[in-house]
Amino acid sequence: MRLRSICTAKIHHATVTEANVAYIGSIGVDASLLERADIRPGEKVGIWNVTNGARIETYAIPAPRNSGEIVVNGAAARHFEVGDRIIIVAFALTDEVVQPRMFLVDDRNRFAGWLKMGPEEGAIQEEVEAPAAEL
Repeated sequence: MRLRSICTAKIHHATVTEANVAYIGSIGVDASLLERADIRPGEKVGIWNVTNGARIETYAIPAPRNSGEIVVNGAAARHFEVGDRIIIVAFALTDEVVQPRMFLVDDRNRFAGWLKMGPEEGAIQEEVEAPAAEL
């Protein structure tokens, strides 16, 4: 058995609403987005800053449901500013085929549509239907 690190979730083009260096750590993400992505509280996530290129790892915590909040906390906050566009990703070690839960959010961090891998490797296309595992 060979375990591979496979992308399981991607919240694409979220907007940072707060950066709080004084907080202990983590990224707070609107609980409705965490649930849609199937990212659990405390789960390790990557945060990729589309605005400045920074990439960090931390853990996710829920922000108030339907608030649109994306709050980067602790030392990571030094690499992110309010208004930065980011990608939040989660990975799992598995030997199974995984259908990642990938979606776009709008400028207010509201769900805007499902994404899927396209016919060209790495291409992403909008998809109207939710993945089979939709809650």
